[in-house]
Amino acid sequence: MEFVRIADIKRLRFIIDTLKAYLPEGAEVLDVGCGNGVISRSLGEAGFNVRGVDISEKAIEKAKLLNRFPHVRFEVVSAEQLVADGRKYHAVICSEVLEHLNEPSKLLHVLYQILDENGTLIVTVPNGKGPRELFVTRPVIKMQKKNNWVWRSVKSVKKLFGYQGTTAQSDADNLTHIQFFTKQSLLQLADKNNFKIMKFGKTNFIEDVFPFSFLTKKIKILQKWDCAIAEVLPYQFTGGFVTVWQKIK
Repeated sequence: MEFVRIADIKRLRFIIDTLKAYLPEGAEVLDVGCGNGVISRSLGEAGFNVRGVDISEKAIEKAKLLNRFPHVRFEVVSAEQLVADGRKYHAVICSEVLEHLNEPSKLLHVLYQILDENGTLIVTVPNGKGPRELFVTRPVIKMQKKNNWVWRSVKSVKKLFGYQGTTAQSDADNLTHIQFFTKQSLLQLADKNNFKIMKFGKTNFIEDVFPFSFLTKKIKILQKWDCAIAEVLPYQFTGGFVTVWQKIK
């Protein structure tokens, strides 16, 4: 398994368990916004046929370089090309993608068209009002926009502690969050695009919020405890949502 952070592994297990529960044998999975392909390759290792697509040539190049599964392939493909392909998929993965889009409904409209009538869409996004987005992501975005000495100092400190601008999932050049979803706004987004969210799950709590992240990065048991704590807290305290969507017929 390529993921090392417990929250990432938890999210991946949710995806794999959902696919095993919903998919017919031999089904092909589409991983949209696959980034470096870590989820696609993990699904390939679990025996799934996977097509990973992304608009970042840099990310797809790395995905191909790391791939060792003949039933997993990677391509630079736009949303418009997916519709033009005319293919239907039993399952589509859209993991940590919608928060980066100016108009997430445009992508969801495409996914509705390419998903089989009885297909499954798995969407994972950060909780826009969760600990990480409130205390890390939003303040960092504000500092980035100002681009003053404070931001330059923060970058230096992050670099000193080993924090990179990329994630385990993607080396794309721009990973800025534009959308900040709550459970309610995600339900509304799904309904607006003719989907129904069949299942909601949680990821972690505060393990990726500094200064806790400095400790949890080094002590894995703290990550496990943090993910377990998230399960007993209300949804507004989770760091991210993992969800299963189906078409409204």
